[in-house]
Amino acid sequence: MWCIPPQANAEFVWKMEDVLEVYKRPYDPLRPVICMDETSKQLIGETRVPLDGAPGQPRRVDYEYERKGVADLFMFFEPLRGWRQVWIAPQRRKVEWAWFVKHLLEDHYPQAQRVVLVCDNLNTHTGGALYEAFPPAEAKQLLDRLEFHYTPKHGSWLNMAETELSVLAGQCLDRRIDEVAFLLREVEAWVAERNHREAKVRWRFTTEDARIKLEKLYPVLEYPQGA
Repeated sequence: MWCIPPQANAEFVWKMEDVLEVYKRPYDPLRPVICMDETSKQLIGETRVPLDGAPGQPRRVDYEYERKGVADLFMFFEPLRGWRQVWIAPQRRKVEWAWFVKHLLEDHYPQAQRVVLVCDNLNTHTGGALYEAFPPAEAKQLLDRLEFHYTPKHGSWLNMAETELSVLAGQCLDRRIDEVAFLLREVEAWVAERNHREAKVRWRFTTEDARIKLEKLYPVLEYPQGA
């Protein structure tokens, strides 16, 4: 979602340019760039059995439904390789995020010297989360293999994992799903198909583009007296 501050904002442009420079890095399996984002899915149950439509007619469902809780989805996406992994949890606490980062590092990128992680600045996405989930020595070992780059506030559109979540929502989540087990199977099938095709995001927006198209976001320079 494009949500940009209405006026000059040095904090925004600093973090925006930092992320855009990360996206210019060439592919390096020893320092892969991973974008991470989260979303939630309301689990919905039917109160009446849906009716299959006749040929050419849509399936009919009752307007009433039953809420069955919420599942949280954690997307980790490597744009240059066209690889993604989605983990599902009943909550989005620091400890869930920390455990998924551990799985990412140890199960999927054991040979990487350092994983470059692009994510938003949600308070769960910090090194402190690892210390809340693991003993200090293990937390430090995991952190030594991470390089954080945070998207700015109102700059979630800079995170390519958000783009991938939008594809997931349109291709897999745009229907009533009532159980976590079924949601997990469907998401795993979607991930497998996308990874098989090595589906990538073609990111074309650069720092140079930002300085032209988003010029209003850059502050007017001030100089100290006597300079």
